[in-house]
Amino acid sequence: MNTIARYLITVPAVLLVIMLHELAHGIVAYKLGDPTAKRMGRLTLNPLKHLDPIGAVCMVLFHFGWAKPVPVDTRYFRNPKRDMALTALAGPLSNILFAFLAVPVYLLVWKGYVSVAVTSGMESFAANFILTVFYFVYYFHAVSLGLSLFNLIPLPPLDGSRILFAFLPPRYYFSIMRYERMISFALMLFLLTGANFGFLNGIASGISGLMESVWMLLPIF
Repeated sequence: MNTIARYLITVPAVLLVIMLHELAHGIVAYKLGDPTAKRMGRLTLNPLKHLDPIGAVCMVLFHFGWAKPVPVDTRYFRNPKRDMALTALAGPLSNILFAFLAVPVYLLVWKGYVSVAVTSGMESFAANFILTVFYFVYYFHAVSLGLSLFNLIPLPPLDGSRILFAFLPPRYYFSIMRYERMISFALMLFLLTGANFGFLNGIASGISGLMESVWMLLPIF
């Protein structure tokens, strides 16, 4: 499968990952008392409602990026610092969960591909179809991990900065948030210039390998 075809398969995987990430934010905020996301139509399975074009392109190209943030009004929360942290954490945690659940799917699909390729040939329609499914599920897994880890970086506007709010005195937190636009632009430029998030790639690879090891304990594999 050529590079262009792989990028085309990555696009729907990215849209699905974005939708699940932002939907998790919105649902947790709603459960904690904030109806803002629901009122603005963000509790939806439509990935286009959650799409940030530049962030999505970065995810397709580098497997790291961001989505359009779900609006949150902390005035609805009983405990603003705690509930904001829980809302922010929901997105990355949901991605890690779905990345974990994707592992047995792509392992089984790969076994199916090998079996069909041996009996029908690697160029057969069945083999190519199964290989396409494998790449979709694998990219869904990889992008899910990438989005979760990238968003846990404690810099605005990423989820990690909102989680940091629970641990920093307000005066320090809001001092950092005054530079949110500048930091956001720097992160965007860092990705678009082809910067290498080697440390995140290493962490993602380690987590992915650990997930595979857990599932490989089952007799089916």
